[in-house]
Amino acid sequence: MANVKKHEPLFHIVKRDRMPIWQSLIIRLAAIVLGLLFCGLLCNIILDVKPMELYKTLYDGVFGTERRIWKMAKDLAVLLCISLAVTPAFKMKFWNIGAEGQVLMSCLAAVACTIYFGGKMPNWVLLICMAAASILAGMIWAVIPAIFKAKWDTNETLFTLMMNYVATQLVAYFLIVWVPSGSSSLGEQAFGHMPIVYHRYFILVAVVAVLTIFMYIYLNYFKQGYEISVVGESQKTACYIGINVKTVIIRTLIVSGALCGIAGFLIVSALDHSVTTDAVGGRGFTAIMVSWLAKFNPLIMVATSFLIVFLQQGVYEFANDYGISTAFQNIIVGIILFFVIGCEFFINYKIMFTRKEVAKK
Repeated sequence: MANVKKHEPLFHIVKRDRMPIWQSLIIRLAAIVLGLLFCGLLCNIILDVKPMELYKTLYDGVFGTERRIWKMAKDLAVLLCISLAVTPAFKMKFWNIGAEGQVLMSCLAAVACTIYFGGKMPNWVLLICMAAASILAGMIWAVIPAIFKAKWDTNETLFTLMMNYVATQLVAYFLIVWVPSGSSSLGEQAFGHMPIVYHRYFILVAVVAVLTIFMYIYLNYFKQGYEISVVGESQKTACYIGINVKTVIIRTLIVSGALCGIAGFLIVSALDHSVTTDAVGGRGFTAIMVSWLAKFNPLIMVATSFLIVFLQQGVYEFANDYGISTAFQNIIVGIILFFVIGCEFFINYKIMFTRKEVAKK
């Protein structure tokens, strides 16, 4: 029989071994640079704006004034706090999509304290009550799907997602109760304000900084953090070595809910002093991206949170300066994040090209 040449594919994809941290960092930085270059080219073609003008406006929009720097720090702190909240659950592979609702219920609990107890007790006592109520509300809202998952193996993604809508409607209901005029606009509450130390947002940033360090230690050096990792890797392995998976699931969601409660308390006491159905502003979903990009490492989440806040705030300033629709603003942010997410492929896989044909008889 004549020789038959079998042609191999031009290339094939192979999973990499664990890449050194410095190499993965270079790839991610290169992705950000490429994304910025592409957006600069896009602005030049569509808007006739020089790329350097885009980059200068991005920088000025975040670091141009002291007010903008503090705004960036405030937004970064809130986003980071919610990202810390979803991280334990995601590291355990419990897909908690309900951080938006958990934080919103915490905000509702904090505002309820200001309405019913404001002016009837010292401000520091009121703040303690608000914090306790917020943490309890976040824990309850998070532990409900955890119990259903542990006991009956329900789909936590759908469960937590649907509870976001329930939380939104509960806030809408109480706004009708608290605002008889029907405007559903509660307005800023006179009580329950966080004291100002150095700057209005200083305590907010400091609290989140402490939480970040604590969560890093908790996930990496505490026994509970180890159990979260084992359950996330394999529930069968966890059961084999004597870990009670149901207890870990419920306990971890209590921790996540408590962190969401802290986020809700900070939003009400240090920022808004009120509540609306849009009080969280989608940060519960953005936090998922922050946590995932950081590979569930709280310290790296500082950088991923900064990246997203920098893009959002900088591009917002660019849109205002050039009178551009917010749709184009979202496009620029989306493109850069697409480059960042896409680079994960090159971190986890490599392309092997075929060099020769193999002859088969």
